[in-house]
Amino acid sequence: MSFNNKVVWITGASSGIGKHLAIELSRQGAKIILSSRNIETLKTVKQLCENPENVKLIALDIEDYTNLKSKVDSAITLFETIDIIVNNAGISQRALARETDIAVDKRLMDINYLGTVALTKLILPHFIKNKSGQIVVTSSIVGKIGTPLRSSYAASKHALHGFFDSLRAELQQDNITITLICPGFVNTNVSLNALTGDGSPQQKMDKATKNGIAPNYFAILMAKAILKKRQEVYIAGFKEKLAVYTKRFFPKILSKMITKLSVT
Repeated sequence: MSFNNKVVWITGASSGIGKHLAIELSRQGAKIILSSRNIETLKTVKQLCENPENVKLIALDIEDYTNLKSKVDSAITLFETIDIIVNNAGISQRALARETDIAVDKRLMDINYLGTVALTKLILPHFIKNKSGQIVVTSSIVGKIGTPLRSSYAASKHALHGFFDSLRAELQQDNITITLICPGFVNTNVSLNALTGDGSPQQKMDKATKNGIAPNYFAILMAKAILKKRQEVYIAGFKEKLAVYTKRFFPKILSKMITKLSVT
């Protein structure tokens, strides 16, 4: 198994995990389709890839999820097929639930959940026709546990697990696999862009994010998980992984630990 000549479509590819995954998969011989809202930034990422001639670009706003069909049709025609879609586009949150406007809650769900689901549903007929395909979803450790300042972000990621676990069972007979990637803290701009209570970006780097896994190393681990077709994988530090297993086996203990986290 390898990525050589595999066609991989990555959303949220202009920075962070998406950018570095594109660079890594290009190094491993994949043909890449990059998508985000900013086409100019995607051009920069393309030039960082080992084989830029095998990298195509499609501008896409995942929040505009009712108008994605033409994007999917265009993506399929670029290399005449798609083997893997990496649903990586998303946005985080840094605000107390009681101080978050309901419009911000909705936006988090629109981008992180509904946009991802809509794009997946549109590419499903292509995968089903080919009796082959892999759907990769960038979730989060917060998709398994809830933490302060991330109530609606956690909700959107939890929703992804519910949907894609169900979808995996439905698609078993069609030879379509689903891989849920759960990052812990990764040193990207995710906290800078995280939405505050009024919907404005936080514009501040969290200490934990700054000290997180280097995105290029994360991309190597993510690529391995995709290649092995893992159902669900936690790419995170020891404490974040421990929290997931504590939640599973000792939920009351984790609950006490979570309440001690800073909410300021």
